[in-house]
Amino acid sequence: MSDAVRDIAPILELRGVARHYREGEARLDILIDADFTLAPGETVALIAPSGAGKSTLLHLAGLLEKPDAGEVFIDDRPTSTMSDDERTRLRRVAIGFVYQFHHLLPEFTALENVMLPQTILGLDKREAAKRAQALLEYLRIGARAGHRPSELSGGEQQRVAIARAVANAPNVLLADEPTGNLDPRTAEHVFATLLSLARNSGLAVLVATHNLELADQMDRRVTLRDGRILELD
Repeated sequence: MSDAVRDIAPILELRGVARHYREGEARLDILIDADFTLAPGETVALIAPSGAGKSTLLHLAGLLEKPDAGEVFIDDRPTSTMSDDERTRLRRVAIGFVYQFHHLLPEFTALENVMLPQTILGLDKREAAKRAQALLEYLRIGARAGHRPSELSGGEQQRVAIARAVANAPNVLLADEPTGNLDPRTAEHVFATLLSLARNSGLAVLVATHNLELADQMDRRVTLRDGRILELD
């Protein structure tokens, strides 16, 4: 991590976080006293074997789950005592999600899919359409705005998913294997687009990935081991 990034207050912080699940009588500890920080504009790759807890970590960071112990801070705000409605509101404005599968709504066009999170927050449809088109143009798929997901390539679908995830200008983008379904060339292009967006907008990005070549392009790499988050060289 650069000295400049170290001096910036984190936009996302996990402090002493623990998470476990029950399997019958047994208790499965996924995270144990885990600490993690993510600064504005920083890109971090999360590399760990399947079953190590990557999705759990992303769910906790994205306020989709609550930790059993410890605290998750978003922009220095503790979230564990928030009501479900407060967490939902914060998640909608502060956090974007991209998954391995695009999860676009098939009956809507690319433009309409990107408009949707904006209109849910009450933005006027004309303004939402303008912002959605600008995002699609930035991601070099503006010409495909009127096409439905089934009419788009895999790479185009993922770029629309990225546009939708950042439509409300979140502070943090969490991505779970966002290029896992793409061929290497398309994955590289989508990943480059994602990093460019982060570096030009100040968006903080945490990506779970098995692709070491893509991970090496990010500012930091971390892993999960024995329930803790560790830095990789």
